[in-house]
Amino acid sequence: MENVSFVRIFTLSGLNETLNYRVALFSLTLLYYCAILFFNVSLIIIIALDENLHEPMYILLCSFCVNGLYGTTGFYPKFLLDLLSPSPEIVYEGCLFQAFIMYSFASCDLSILAVMAYDRYLAICRPLHYHSQMSKRRLSQLVCFSWLTPLCIFSINVFLTSRLKLCSSNMQKIFCVNWVIVKLSCSEADTFSNNIVAYITIVIYVSHGFFIIWTYMHIVKTAVRSENVRVKFMQTCVPHLISLITFLVTIVFDLMYMRFGSRDLPQNLQNFISIEFLLIPPLMNPLIYGFKLSKIRQKILYLVHVGKKKT
Repeated sequence: MENVSFVRIFTLSGLNETLNYRVALFSLTLLYYCAILFFNVSLIIIIALDENLHEPMYILLCSFCVNGLYGTTGFYPKFLLDLLSPSPEIVYEGCLFQAFIMYSFASCDLSILAVMAYDRYLAICRPLHYHSQMSKRRLSQLVCFSWLTPLCIFSINVFLTSRLKLCSSNMQKIFCVNWVIVKLSCSEADTFSNNIVAYITIVIYVSHGFFIIWTYMHIVKTAVRSENVRVKFMQTCVPHLISLITFLVTIVFDLMYMRFGSRDLPQNLQNFISIEFLLIPPLMNPLIYGFKLSKIRQKILYLVHVGKKKT
């Protein structure tokens, strides 16, 4: 029986059924990753360079896009290399690091969405107090909270996983997941601490969800009473709601399948389910906000118009 001192490399067996079309998959994945980089970086640059967009809502959107780049960079470059490899592998330390990035990326997304919901609640339900309560100092604290909380939680999570004795190196995934690494541990390994931290994490992020529901209950009540507020709701809250629903559907579907799903499904379908949260939100979010938020849309149209004049 192997223990952790001997398991230094994991085999990623999730790509075993893609041998016949890896070149096509590599080309499509590279194109898709370039599109994610282009749209997210473009939105970040537009917000950073335009002083008129240095408002809390747009700063939070910028943080949202940065997190999208963080999560996808933790997956796509390694995945592209694996598509060119006859036997995809990842070293033990690299696997832990990738698992940390995947979990912290998803949790940071939810934290930023919760802060965005709070920002919209103040702007719509308490407009007279908005600038005093959403000051630069408060905004900085909220952005730090949305990043540092998941980074700290999953640092502890991954550290506890690194202490486990492992009895297998075969990971039936296309990227590393902390829960799967824990399942590869030996039967006598003590996973009690991992389970406690997992339950605490669930409580923290479920509370994020309840907080978002609470803010939108108040926002909808306020929007019903005023036509001006309804217009503001449609312009600024609808993109947030679409991002939130997309994120929750992809994450919950993946988590439920990982914990309770059948292994009888085709491997390619299993792979798609596991990477939905890395496929849809990172590309969809900058497109939705870019087209829906009037200030960003106007800035994009202005830049396109200037570009046409120069040519």
